[in-house]
Amino acid sequence: MKDAFGTPQSLLVLGGTSEIGLATARRMIARGVRTVWLAGRPSPALTAAADSLRALGTDVRTVPFDALDTESHPERLGKIFTEGAIDIVLLAFGVLGDQAHDEADPVAAVRVAQTNYTGAVSAGLVCAGALQAQGHGSLVVLSSVAGERARRTDFIYGSSKAGLDVFAQGLGDAMHGTGVHVMVVRPGVVGRGSVRPGSVRRGSGRFGSGLPSVTPEAVATAIELGLRRGSETVWVPGSLRMVMAAVRHVPRPLFRLLPL
Repeated sequence: MKDAFGTPQSLLVLGGTSEIGLATARRMIARGVRTVWLAGRPSPALTAAADSLRALGTDVRTVPFDALDTESHPERLGKIFTEGAIDIVLLAFGVLGDQAHDEADPVAAVRVAQTNYTGAVSAGLVCAGALQAQGHGSLVVLSSVAGERARRTDFIYGSSKAGLDVFAQGLGDAMHGTGVHVMVVRPGVVGRGSVRPGSVRRGSGRFGSGLPSVTPEAVATAIELGLRRGSETVWVPGSLRMVMAAVRHVPRPLFRLLPL
């Protein structure tokens, strides 16, 4: 529950080892968040992430969460809300996959789609319903510029993010007037650190090569600002909005030649 000044007090990060998720948690802790839930597969990385946030003086709790185990989502995520109101839910999990490999291995391709889209739909609906039941809260969904237009080098990943983006926009419309705020975040190239389970990084060779690069901290800053403004869509950096508006209208023969 927010304090008397409207400052969020609790944050749930789905994808507890996500670099963007942890950067956002650090920023929100500095702004007054007192309780952070990190949801992810049990691992040394998740434990280390929780310990790093506890060192900042906040209450950090972990909960087992697997995007692919959708049948467990209602119980495991729903239980979090029974222990106290959640002001912000950050949906930050996802996998890049390997385009060249996944094209030749449909099972691997489906795993990317199920993690990034099916798992997100399940978790998003569970959390949105819980936020609606408590009468307030924000659901922040990490999308990607990769979902703006299909590219030869990452269309499996990009298609999953395109589906997620449309889902989140529709969910925002469904939640309008209920007290629940849904915000879609579309970062450019997040170019620092390594990819871990539950995290997403878009580096060279993926969609975004040649586009502006951002750090997890920059995305976290944009998320905080977007929440304070009540934004529905946030581009990081903001200039990407105009860039991608142009990219969407480039003729396909020319688009295939662009170094994006």
